[in-house]
Amino acid sequence: MTDLVAAFKLALGNYPTGVTVVTTCHDTQPIGLTVNSFASVSIDPLLILWSLDKKSQLHPYFTAAPNFAVNILASDQEHLCTLFASKIPDRFAQAQWSTSTLGLPILHDTAANLQCKTFQQIDAGDHTIFIGQVVDITNAQKEPLLYHRRHIGPIPKGFYS
Repeated sequence: MTDLVAAFKLALGNYPTGVTVVTTCHDTQPIGLTVNSFASVSIDPLLILWSLDKKSQLHPYFTAAPNFAVNILASDQEHLCTLFASKIPDRFAQAQWSTSTLGLPILHDTAANLQCKTFQQIDAGDHTIFIGQVVDITNAQKEPLLYHRRHIGPIPKGFYS
């Protein structure tokens, strides 16, 4: 690993992010994975983005999907973060979820769910950036789950004092 790559990983590993699970269907089967490369892009139209390593076994399914859901995990859903980051074949068998009216797998009890139609895909080095146009939102106003320095947890007590 070069010094620049090591410095890059150190700098971005020190940048706290929220945790999401992005889901879609492939041949009517739900698929999903843990993603922390999630960000808002635009208000008009409502656009969000996330990225996926081209080496991921799920990459071909997401690139073919016309839509996807971003499930923003709540502070008490560390188990879902770990589950959907794992190599377990049927992750959905161990999660509470349902199919939305748009036909997408939606995880239960999350902080929010954003259902998106695929707006654009951008080739970006060893990743693909997925831009989605938000078409439906469920917002539970729960505290989010955070990721920082390879640790997962809630917003620290005293953060807002």
